[in-house]
Amino acid sequence: MDQHLLSIVLFTPLAGLAILLLIPSRNKDLIRVWANLAAFAGFLVSLPLVTRFQTVQAPSLRGFQFEEHADWIPTLGAHYHLGLDGISLLLVMLTTLMGFIAVLCSWSAIQDRVKEYYAMFLLLQTGMIGVFLSLDFFLFYIFWELVLVPMYFIIGVWGGPRKLYAAIKFFLYTLAGSVLMLLGILTLYFQHYSQFHFYTFEISELMKTNLTLGLQQWVFWAFFIGFAIKVPMFPFHTWLPDAHVEAPTAGSVILAAVLLKMGTYGFLRFSLPLLPKASADQTIVQILAILSIVGIIYGALVSLMQADWKKLVAYSSVSHLGFCTLGIFSLNPNGIAGSVLQQINHGISTGMLFMVIGVIYERRHTREIAEYGGLAHVMPTFAKIFAFAMLSSVGLPLLNGFVGEFTILQGAFEASRVWAAFAVTGVILGAAYLLWLYQRTMLGQVTNGKNLTIPDMNFREIATFVPLIAWALWIGIYPQPFFDVLRQPVVQIVERVRPNYFSGGGPQLAHLPAPPALAQAGGGQ
Repeated sequence: MDQHLLSIVLFTPLAGLAILLLIPSRNKDLIRVWANLAAFAGFLVSLPLVTRFQTVQAPSLRGFQFEEHADWIPTLGAHYHLGLDGISLLLVMLTTLMGFIAVLCSWSAIQDRVKEYYAMFLLLQTGMIGVFLSLDFFLFYIFWELVLVPMYFIIGVWGGPRKLYAAIKFFLYTLAGSVLMLLGILTLYFQHYSQFHFYTFEISELMKTNLTLGLQQWVFWAFFIGFAIKVPMFPFHTWLPDAHVEAPTAGSVILAAVLLKMGTYGFLRFSLPLLPKASADQTIVQILAILSIVGIIYGALVSLMQADWKKLVAYSSVSHLGFCTLGIFSLNPNGIAGSVLQQINHGISTGMLFMVIGVIYERRHTREIAEYGGLAHVMPTFAKIFAFAMLSSVGLPLLNGFVGEFTILQGAFEASRVWAAFAVTGVILGAAYLLWLYQRTMLGQVTNGKNLTIPDMNFREIATFVPLIAWALWIGIYPQPFFDVLRQPVVQIVERVRPNYFSGGGPQLAHLPAPPALAQAGGGQ
């Protein structure tokens, strides 16, 4: 079972899709029930990954677990090669859980072309999982491109008034980045052939390729465009607010929670290990740190100016993902571990915020902040869940956001005190725009008569938030298991990019209870 576990996790949504296509389109209730069962099955089959994952690894297990390897297109050097480490484990679990929750929260929101809608979601689920499991560049690229198609239709068919504009902008931006990334992949592919005389897309083999600094830098920037658009980093972010605002609620949830993490995952899985000299180049590091900090502050300031509830949360993603990229390019264990954890936190917190917006939009069909006020009097359960999601996103101590931001700021401080000083303003501004949003919509008196008769949340809507609330509390109160899972891959990335870091060449780690374990793991190898 273990030897095919990743394939089962990968293709369960696709199997659900195949059966969904056999259900008559007119039977909408059966379609909804089956789609939810298929998405839930996708989550259930991923749970053994958590229970069987080994956090304390023997040297022989160092690297990837549950690996599957089969010849696919031998003449091209392409293989069906899947594997899982701590980074991909957390992202796969985020994907399977958020995929199920996104499907569940669509129950009453989608009334037209229901069968096609759920088909797109199950196909999207397979593509996203494939991105996080692929250890062959050819296979990775197929899944990377596959994700574009269902997301394009989810926005373009079931979106808002400007859905076609937003869908085409999303597709063209991400496709342009993908083409440049493909040029970088082909450069590595042919360079490997010139040195070793056989073609391969295997990432472990491509890591053996010896590239000059100049060529590494060229490939780095090719990868950078593809990954930065997906994150999205400033100034490649302009497709995101349009896509979020026009997408249906579940589309916004999965876009924020999972799709954006494909960009940060690309930096961690490919840019740093494959191109260590370019990734550690001071000019490149400074440029990416500056872009991250600008994104943190710019995203927060623009959020403060929004009149649209959804657009405010969309711009907050630009700010929060800026923390994630800053952590990655701090190039130290605290920064990288904090970045991965913050990617999970952002998926939980921002996913909840978009679900909150979806609940109120189904009732009032407007996202204008000025249309609301005093909702806590009318919808007390809704107000409490919104408060939790807001405080989780702000980074309140004992909630998930605090642990990620604190660890990233430690890593940034170790790399440069100036970076940390600028980045911390994003935390302050984040509290400002989210507290202001809550105050304007929930507190005070009910100023609009249309809000007096809004029903509070029903059982299904509350159920969609319960697992995310539980996960947020777990990370906030006891994050050690997550740092344990991340220890091995984080150490390997730092060793690859900064070979002397653990032998005394790099600064000492700050004394956060969890991440120093990362340093101990590195020192013992």
